[in-house]
Amino acid sequence: MDFAYTIAGFAVGAIVGLTGVGGGSLMTPLLVLMFGIHPSVAVGTDLLYAAITKAGGTLAHSLKGSVDWQITRTLATGSIPAALITLWAVHRYAPGGMGGATHVITFALGVALVLTAVAIVFRTRIQAFSSRVMGDTPNPVRTRNLTIATGAVLGVLVSISSVGAGALGVTALFFLYPALPSLRIVGSDIAHAVPLTAVAGMGHWALGTVDWALLGSLLIGSLPGIWLGSHVSARVPDRVLRPILASTLVLVGAKMITH
Repeated sequence: MDFAYTIAGFAVGAIVGLTGVGGGSLMTPLLVLMFGIHPSVAVGTDLLYAAITKAGGTLAHSLKGSVDWQITRTLATGSIPAALITLWAVHRYAPGGMGGATHVITFALGVALVLTAVAIVFRTRIQAFSSRVMGDTPNPVRTRNLTIATGAVLGVLVSISSVGAGALGVTALFFLYPALPSLRIVGSDIAHAVPLTAVAGMGHWALGTVDWALLGSLLIGSLPGIWLGSHVSARVPDRVLRPILASTLVLVGAKMITH
């Protein structure tokens, strides 16, 4: 079974390398639906998995100068407190704590997957719409407040579903910062995902919902998978990959919502 986890990690890593998204969107439902892992354990383990794998991406983007640390800090201002409050609330008020919140986590995961699919498909249109709404010189105070609010929403989603830090975060930043180069938006989103998933993952660890052996098996497969996918991505058209990924997320999300 450990080898099967490694194969799953490799497959998801390759998809992440190909498309730039799909880590939490694919790994968590795969663990729940295919391997029968408890939803809370799948989410907690995947959060630390994401923190480790995205740390390398943050380093690469940082060396290229493609991280806007001001945006990253503003997002974290909303996301990290929201993640901690969400974990505390679920542990405190859900019957059976985090381990008993199966239905809440599964439903939240399904909703987050569908939203991620919508973000992937309509990202370009959302960016064009934001240029018209926000204007060429957006209000900096309003933009900051909306960025903090966006971070808070991501913090809630990520902490209970492990989904949202990727495609949803990038799409929100495209809307809020239409004049910012795409590379800096992606780099800033990846940089923000590291502390968010690390804090949420450590929160799950404190609540006993992290499987360290599972995490190790996933990382053994995912790291070479990401490397391979990133090299192949230049040869596969984005217009082919994104609809396939979005369709998969909608199907899996619908399954999780009705699970």
